[in-house]
Amino acid sequence: MPARIDHLVTSGTFSLDGGTWDVDNNVWIVGDDDQAVVIDAAHDADAIEEALGGRTLRAILCTHAHNDHIDAAPALAARTGARIHLHPDDLPLWRMTHPGTVPDAALADGQVLTIAGTDLRVLHTPGHAPGAVCLYAPELGVVFTGDTLFHGGPGATGRSYSDFPTIVGSIRERLLTLPPETRVLTGHGEETTVGAEAAHAEEWKRP
Repeated sequence: MPARIDHLVTSGTFSLDGGTWDVDNNVWIVGDDDQAVVIDAAHDADAIEEALGGRTLRAILCTHAHNDHIDAAPALAARTGARIHLHPDDLPLWRMTHPGTVPDAALADGQVLTIAGTDLRVLHTPGHAPGAVCLYAPELGVVFTGDTLFHGGPGATGRSYSDFPTIVGSIRERLLTLPPETRVLTGHGEETTVGAEAAHAEEWKRP
């Protein structure tokens, strides 16, 4: 049996470049009845730990290091013993939220992480952040895109460490090449599919 996907929404704030905004984040848990990984430990370690339901947490995987995606990661790691994984290009952003600390492990493009017999392939997709990654699980027919691709197009690129041509290139080369029926499970908001977003890719314009 492949792993299952559990989902919860946590609420908090996103801060960068002197501004702060209220946000709701998707937290994804992939695993079986015994073990799991968390994708983006956002805002509320208590709620995430409760959603784990006593399962062993094998890893905390960060799609990028904006504070709203990593603010609960150290607390969750301390409670569970799980290692925090982040692409090293996002260390400058990590240090803004957790100064004096570093994640436990580096994510690399092409790396495969296995949980409950199911592979998660790391796709480096810079643009929203330099070290942004997506996690593709072909057996489950899903890709976890963080803030790289949403229902309606690319993630935001109007703040520091982001770049619109880069994110569009990442999406076209790394995500729109996946099977069109692949479910896109995002960092905020509702899910979509690769095919649904590809159909509108020519409409994407610089914000």
